[in-house]
Amino acid sequence: MTRHCFALDLVDDPALIAEYEHWHKSENSWPEIKKSILDAGITQMEIYRIGNRLFMIMETDDSYDSERKNNMDKLNPKVQEWELLMWKFQQPLPWAKEGEKWIKMDNIFKLI
Repeated sequence: MTRHCFALDLVDDPALIAEYEHWHKSENSWPEIKKSILDAGITQMEIYRIGNRLFMIMETDDSYDSERKNNMDKLNPKVQEWELLMWKFQQPLPWAKEGEKWIKMDNIFKLI
C-alpha cells in the first residue's frame, strides 16, 4: 500500500462549497466514478476540508500508476462529465500548472 496526499482549493463561496459537499456524500456520488477510482488501483480515498482548502488522502495497491489513471480518465465519458461538473466548484492552487487540479503534496515529516 502506498499513500498519496493532494491539495486543491474550492471557489470561496459558501453555496458552491455546500453543493460540492452534496456531490461527495455517498448517496449522491456517481457509481461510475467510484468504479473508475477502484479500477485504477486506488483502494481508499478520503477528502477533508477546512475553509475552501481540500486535502485528499489516497491509498493505492501495486497496480496504481498515475499516468495510467489519467489515460483511463480521458477515455471515460462519465469521468469527463464529472470533472467538468467539479470545475464549477474547484480552483487551482496558486502554483498549479495550466489545467492542473489536485496537486500532490510532499511528505516532510513522519513520526515513526
